[in-house]
Amino acid sequence: MNDLEIRQNFHRKRLRRQHAQEDTLVIDELGLNHGKCRADIAVINGHLVGYEIKSNNDSLRRLERQVKSYNAVFDIVYIVIGDRYINSIQNYIPKWWGVIVSVRGPRGAVNFDLIRKAKTNKSIDQISIAQLLWRNEVIEILQQKKLSPKKLRQPRAILYQYLVDTLNICELRKFVREYLQKRKNWRCPELPSRCDGLYQPAAM
Repeated sequence: MNDLEIRQNFHRKRLRRQHAQEDTLVIDELGLNHGKCRADIAVINGHLVGYEIKSNNDSLRRLERQVKSYNAVFDIVYIVIGDRYINSIQNYIPKWWGVIVSVRGPRGAVNFDLIRKAKTNKSIDQISIAQLLWRNEVIEILQQKKLSPKKLRQPRAILYQYLVDTLNICELRKFVREYLQKRKNWRCPELPSRCDGLYQPAAM
């Protein structure tokens, strides 16, 4: 099975409850590090949860770089793999990452087995979290914190640093979750119940 088939079934079978919750956003291809890396699936509610998919057709060559990007942002991470990698994947990922294997059932259905439950990330990078925000969102937050108009005209990288210096980690994570959830025209899959059970990306 390929990446798309795993993704479709994962949305339908493992993330149906999250899709149905009003306070939860499920998004495909969440850009990390200004788009240099993308999380295959992100679930945003009280936490930031990332899912990386590696089907049997995928290579693990980029995984080392992807791991660094995921580690900097997500509270919890799972890698969803094809059975080809079931014996080797733990050599490529941190011990706190969870592992889910996708397997083909006897009647052709795609099923998912939890191999290892994820633990909480203890090394989140505040700048990487701040970079999930768009420039106008950062400015809006800093305006609430009474930052001077002159400082608000600084380059984006400096604004992110102002944000990290102004907010504690709990405040920063809370603002990021709230802004991601209230964005308009966001790349978010339709609810499975609206797609006849299949994932279909929403129009941009």
